[in-house]
Amino acid sequence: MFLILSGFTTGASWLCYFKALEKGDVNKVVPIDKSSIVITVLMAVVLLGEGISVWGGAGIAFIAVGTMAMIEKKDTENVPGGTWLIYAVGSAVFAALTSIFGKVGIEGVESTLGTAIRTLVVLGMSWMMVLLVGKKDEIRGISRKAMGYVVASGFATGASWLCFYRALQTGPASVVVPIDKLSILVSVILAFVIFGECLNRKAAAGLALITAGTLMMLF
Repeated sequence: MFLILSGFTTGASWLCYFKALEKGDVNKVVPIDKSSIVITVLMAVVLLGEGISVWGGAGIAFIAVGTMAMIEKKDTENVPGGTWLIYAVGSAVFAALTSIFGKVGIEGVESTLGTAIRTLVVLGMSWMMVLLVGKKDEIRGISRKAMGYVVASGFATGASWLCFYRALQTGPASVVVPIDKLSILVSVILAFVIFGECLNRKAAAGLALITAGTLMMLF
């Protein structure tokens, strides 16, 4: 049951995340999505009974402040009304629930099999949404280049999930999740190299706080 719930929350997180990316810049969306680490750790402490050190508590504070520093109040050029923020927050909340449900559901289940089960749920949920919004006919309009990147993204996601749930099965969620969320550094670097997106001083300071806070939570 918890693996299925984890699949549903993963699907919901994905839908919100990619909708936010469609409407806003990577450098603004990713920090909010990665702030799910704070929600996840708090849930792990309250719901799973995992302890947290003084360093861990300080790390949560650093991440929260860093995330706020990286959020810009003004609308992005792609987004009317800044609705990307709503989707990004939804992505963070559902991502946190995914980790908690996954931690409970993966106990006593081989991690690869557990990943496959929840992936089937995500697959079904994703195609159900495509059918509901009537977008299935647009598949033929996707260019080969775009499809190639989507497929590559799928392979990267699969590899990430296999590693993440193996780690989650054998380690505490309050430690595994912070390490996983360090991917924000890679995201920001690639956003600069590929899309030319730059961080201002405030956002760069926020990224430094998020990174430092994440590392502090490992102690």
